[in-house]
Amino acid sequence: MKILITGGHLTPALSVIEEIKRVKPDTEIIFVGRKYAFDSEKTISLEYKEITRRKINFIPIQAGRLTRILTISSIRSFLRIPLGFLNAFHIVNTWRPDVVMSFGSYVALPIVFWSYLYKIKIYTHEQTSKPGLSNRLISFFAKKVFVSFEETTKYFPVKKVVVTGNPVRSFKVNDKKAPFMIKKDRPIIYITGGSLGSHSINIHIKNILSELLKDYIVIHQTGDTKEYRDYETMIKEKDKLPKNFSERYFPVKHLYEEEVAYVYSIADLVIGRSGANTFFELVNYHLPAVLIPLPWASGREQQHHAEILAKSNVGEIFHQIEASDKLVRIINKMMNNLDLYKNNFAKFNKLYKDDAGKYIVKQILS
Repeated sequence: MKILITGGHLTPALSVIEEIKRVKPDTEIIFVGRKYAFDSEKTISLEYKEITRRKINFIPIQAGRLTRILTISSIRSFLRIPLGFLNAFHIVNTWRPDVVMSFGSYVALPIVFWSYLYKIKIYTHEQTSKPGLSNRLISFFAKKVFVSFEETTKYFPVKKVVVTGNPVRSFKVNDKKAPFMIKKDRPIIYITGGSLGSHSINIHIKNILSELLKDYIVIHQTGDTKEYRDYETMIKEKDKLPKNFSERYFPVKHLYEEEVAYVYSIADLVIGRSGANTFFELVNYHLPAVLIPLPWASGREQQHHAEILAKSNVGEIFHQIEASDKLVRIINKMMNNLDLYKNNFAKFNKLYKDDAGKYIVKQILS
């Protein structure tokens, strides 16, 4: 059996790939995605790194998309739409998969379109609470539409939609894969801006780093964008610190899956965005968090996710336009009441499913 996986949401895709390999290891898997993280840069994308290191066939596609903001970059992207459809036709015609599993985005749409014309079975998953245009269009071609949230069902054909939850990576902790060994003599904060990092979050952390290191160990995933060079900036900040503070600060560009597993296993508090992947991983691993919603996320989905966690008293919200000293106050408040926040995760056990990957794979292999 040959399965083509494509789309913009990498984490649930990796979870599904992991489950396919577990259940049916002889399945041929092809991944279609972006080789480069940004159209204007030659930074290799995280999906390319993660897929190729698993020795899965990665097929690059150059697809374009529509955006609400008119810039030179958005015009170039729009002009690539026909190229993306031609590229997708060649991929589908060459590989002829038995099943296409989409995870949304403009990358998946042309692949799904041609797969439908070739009468290939199509499934798609929507991880966010409010889907984008691409997945709404894809739903008309799909046999089934899997969604993470109950409230998302209203956006899709009622006979196709199934609430599965979001496939979450099943981390296996291996100290040999640790990016650094830490002597845990104080609470640990894990700061992440997602796979690409967050310049806004990094600025806040730079402002309060010395204050945090008085009481905490800080693991800081900065990202690696060439525009800001935040990793290099934070390395310079580390070099300026007193020795005892410097030994408590661990900046890193990116963490691979097994490295994230190690960090999750030792972290007491997470600071980061509130996308669907983060939402479900925090719930699954019972990690309290300071949530910093991406202000321009489609449909304010990150704000919505953050509010769910905050109202359930497992997290607190900090807006990136607020002063950095407020972030310090929130962190200290949570650290002083950490057990209370952790205990509140119990209520999520019945609300959010943790077997989404297994259900989806069972459907697409049937």
